[in-house]
Amino acid sequence: MKLSVYIAKRYLFAKKSRNAINIISAISVAGVAVGTMTLIIVLSVFNGLEKLVSSIFNTFDPDIKITAAQGKTFTADTAMLTFLSNTDGIQSYSLALEENAMLKYGNRQFIATIKGVDDNYHKVTGIDSSMWEGEFALESESGRQFAIPGLGVSQYLGIRINFLTPLFIYVPRKTASTNLNAENAFKRQYIFPSGIFEVEKEYDSKYVYLPIGFVRELTDNENMTSSVEIKVKNSGETDAVKRSIARALGDGYTVQNRYEQQEIFYKVMKSERLAIFVILTLILVIASFNIVGSLTMLIIEKERDIEILKSLGADNGMIRKIFIFEGWLISIIGAVAGIILGFLVCWLQQTFGLVRLQSESLIMDAYPVVLKLKDFITVPATVLLIGYWAAWYPVRYLTKRFLGKEI
Repeated sequence: MKLSVYIAKRYLFAKKSRNAINIISAISVAGVAVGTMTLIIVLSVFNGLEKLVSSIFNTFDPDIKITAAQGKTFTADTAMLTFLSNTDGIQSYSLALEENAMLKYGNRQFIATIKGVDDNYHKVTGIDSSMWEGEFALESESGRQFAIPGLGVSQYLGIRINFLTPLFIYVPRKTASTNLNAENAFKRQYIFPSGIFEVEKEYDSKYVYLPIGFVRELTDNENMTSSVEIKVKNSGETDAVKRSIARALGDGYTVQNRYEQQEIFYKVMKSERLAIFVILTLILVIASFNIVGSLTMLIIEKERDIEILKSLGADNGMIRKIFIFEGWLISIIGAVAGIILGFLVCWLQQTFGLVRLQSESLIMDAYPVVLKLKDFITVPATVLLIGYWAAWYPVRYLTKRFLGKEI
């Protein structure tokens, strides 16, 4: 084994009679290095984007969400709330009620979703840490109630935190008769904004937070709830707590963890990551054909050396290992160089943000990059597997073809 590796290294680094072999070997190393570097960078960018989007969802979505299996609302009775209060692993919970409504501020109108929440809501999500202006205060000590619209809603309506201009909210009356009088068809109340939140453009342009009592009164949904949102004590116990809640509540309710609340998005992101990995791996396979060409020319050049080694007692297995090790050394050198370069590029992006994002809807201005150990294991393993195949093929086939014998 040591002799095979030694001879392979000598063949790789020693000057050949045909300079083209050295050039092709260098191109092979460069191709493997670029392919490896690209894989590391792209996977790290996907990690960063996933972390970025997860942080956005974590601000808005709770660890666990309970909704009605059928219909929009349900009654969170005393038995349910007592069960949630006594369940191990639950840190806090909040009741929420959502409804579509028309907003009017000054002379501007906008269709949005009003979300009524109770006083525990900021303990369940991180919405209070995402305030663009003002503070997340739904009710003052004197009992005065406030609204907290998203940045997109505020910009469209021209909302300012001045407590002078009220925000009017219109929702259809449940008992409204079918007549031409619009005043009778809608129920209206006004409220003053106390803050503006900014999470992500999709949420900012859709939601307005209100006290749940205000929304219940406005929508004539007394004691009704759209969802119960839960924060667990330990994120590692989320699935266990979810199963416990689902068993206790039965089939009448849908219990979802954070992943299931955004299931389509996460599945699409994983599919894109896998597709990109496969495409780049195929490109790496194509780049590895240079190894086939390099070894083919080397085997032709070293035909005399092969005969000498066989006359000295080297068997076919040893000679085969020499050329396989040489092809593998090309892959190893390229993989190591690619990993170092990929790590360096990712570090520079993390530190200096060299590549900027052009979109104004995200909360950062440079592409996020996150380095994960599993990528630095998966990528080299893939590269070495491809490199072994690229070395095995010319050794098992091309030597037989060009030399007229299998070695």
